[in-house]
Amino acid sequence: QVQLVESGGGLVQAGGSLRLSCAASGRTLRTYTMGWFRQAPGKEREFVAAINWSGSSIDYANSVKGRFTISRDNGRNTVYLQMNSLNAEDTAVYYCATGRRHPNYDYWGQGTQVTVSS
Repeated sequence: QVQLVESGGGLVQAGGSLRLSCAASGRTLRTYTMGWFRQAPGKEREFVAAINWSGSSIDYANSVKGRFTISRDNGRNTVYLQMNSLNAEDTAVYYCATGRRHPNYDYWGQGTQVTVSS
């Protein structure tokens, strides 16, 4: 049974930073692509960032380029999302996901809330 558990969300002022973590169990992540997605109230879930198994291929949504950084530690079976220069539009529930290749993900976490106050 694969489980993904996100952490690190919270309330932050505009311009601030947060670091999200996603810890996996039941699957060794080292051969899988990891992705971060988010869903704001009343909106569909959208792609944020993805990183392949080795970290050699990284992709970001245009809305977060230059502000967010995805990284992974295969030894810890964990993927991270460093979020800087946050603004109100970044308020959402953030989910991590794992799969063989972006955009095909087969397991998702429960999400962590990020709220940015203006």
